[in-house]
Amino acid sequence: MRSIVQTLILLCLPLAAGAAHADTTPERAGDFALLDHEGYFHHMAWYDDRRAVVLLVQANGSEATRAAAPAFDRLAGSYAEDEAVFLMINPLGEARDAVREEAGSLGSDLPVLIDDSQLIAEALGIERAGEALIYDPRSFRVLYRGEPGAALEQALSEVLAGSEVSHPRTAATGERIEYPAREQNMERTISYADEVAPIIATHCADCHRDGAIGPFALDSYNMVRGWSPMIREVLMTKRMPPGQIDPHVGDFRNSYTLRDEDQQTLLHWIAQGSPHDSNRDPLAELEWPESEWAFGEPDLVLEVPPQTMPPTGVLDYITVEVPFEGLDRDRWVRASQYIPGDHRVLHHTLNNIIPPGEQGRRSFLGGGGDPDQASIVAFVPGDASVHNPPGVGGLLKAGSKLALQLHYTTMGAESVDASRIGVWFYDDDEVPEQRMSGACACIFTPTWQTIPANDPDFEMSESVTVREDAYLYSFLPHMHFRGKRMRFHAYYPDGTDEELINIANYNYNWQMRYELNEPKWVPAGTRIVATGAFDNSSQNPANPDPDRDVPWGIQSWDEMFFGAMNWVYAD
Repeated sequence: MRSIVQTLILLCLPLAAGAAHADTTPERAGDFALLDHEGYFHHMAWYDDRRAVVLLVQANGSEATRAAAPAFDRLAGSYAEDEAVFLMINPLGEARDAVREEAGSLGSDLPVLIDDSQLIAEALGIERAGEALIYDPRSFRVLYRGEPGAALEQALSEVLAGSEVSHPRTAATGERIEYPAREQNMERTISYADEVAPIIATHCADCHRDGAIGPFALDSYNMVRGWSPMIREVLMTKRMPPGQIDPHVGDFRNSYTLRDEDQQTLLHWIAQGSPHDSNRDPLAELEWPESEWAFGEPDLVLEVPPQTMPPTGVLDYITVEVPFEGLDRDRWVRASQYIPGDHRVLHHTLNNIIPPGEQGRRSFLGGGGDPDQASIVAFVPGDASVHNPPGVGGLLKAGSKLALQLHYTTMGAESVDASRIGVWFYDDDEVPEQRMSGACACIFTPTWQTIPANDPDFEMSESVTVREDAYLYSFLPHMHFRGKRMRFHAYYPDGTDEELINIANYNYNWQMRYELNEPKWVPAGTRIVATGAFDNSSQNPANPDPDRDVPWGIQSWDEMFFGAMNWVYAD
């Protein structure tokens, strides 16, 4: 008798492998998400308030696409947005600039989804350029495929009328789409030990292991095989790895994206039935540091006073001051880490250092003060440790205190959060040459714009100007439940501009600090603009109340907008 796991895996095989399609429909392709040629995120489940997603297969230089595009555009204009959404899809993963230019030459302003890995095109069974598909964003099935003319119009009319499609497949004659990675992978047995396990070890296992934040461990072949349908689903929808950003913009140490080749290896291995080719299991052999500290044992540990959380209710922010006990002399800080006592209730923190002899605190969002002063990492989901680059640091004076603002949420049971903060110093004879400066392109009252009820894409933007030549190191976006995306652009004094980072699918549960592999030089006078969008519609599953006009506020059901950056001045 087959196990449940084996059955689930077998059900996935024709989808991931791009098997030949029978004439019967509908064909289940599964949910998926892709970025379009302008870097905007499209998740098919988000369109489940429509009856259909209509796709035209686009390929650069395709005569079939060029012939089909005008009629497809006219058809798109004849239907209301709440009936069907019209998109193009490039199944070849062609360069974004080239796709943008081609779309412009077609005279079309429809988004072109670009399938860099070809895995979505495989699942959809795309065979030719210029063919059209009708996809049901509720059942994730292909209801029609074939020629993009009269047969498509008839099929779409039937779908919108709630009828069965009378001719679900018609002949398409465009250029054939090739899948070289699939052909290469499916002609051989992909090695679990040599290919699959290293991908899991590098990109997944750090969180998916005993005692870590992942909800299950991927610490053996059996666990990976058992969770393989879930692995496929989260890769197809870009839910994992968490905090994914647009891989075509910037070069980041922690982009949390998988290479196209790695995605193909994983999904084609699953399509093969997740074979085990070896008597060794590299995942079972992984060893993890016993210490919970990211950079070894800290030089100093701050104990945050324990906070008892009730099981229910709305909690005000809590402010505490913690002395740097044991700091007997001024020290230069090179790293810090926040370890929450209970991450289930601690939502985030902000902090500021109170120098010796001073009373009270400055704004938790910074501003003013000693330019040499150190910074200590705050806690946000997915970002709790910071190690400065070599030669960069800030001064922590003996007698200082750390003012903390703590935001908690209840979870249905009483909890006690006793957090700790670790600090690492440079040696006494080392004085770092550079200081890490921070900036925040923030929108707060009175510049805040109330987000209208039921608005699916409400944009805001704010900017900061770099006063001196500087090197950019990192970006951190912050919005609440309705946050949808955030993009940072640099506008240089010479009149040119450049996109720096595109957080195309912002997720409030994962507020990452994205660190550049190489610092980005920006000249004095550069204006950096952060543009964010909010989804205050019922299509946002995290939205507490789409019928509400949303103000600025400190609680999560209200909203905030800021994009934080860190840089080092060149001098």
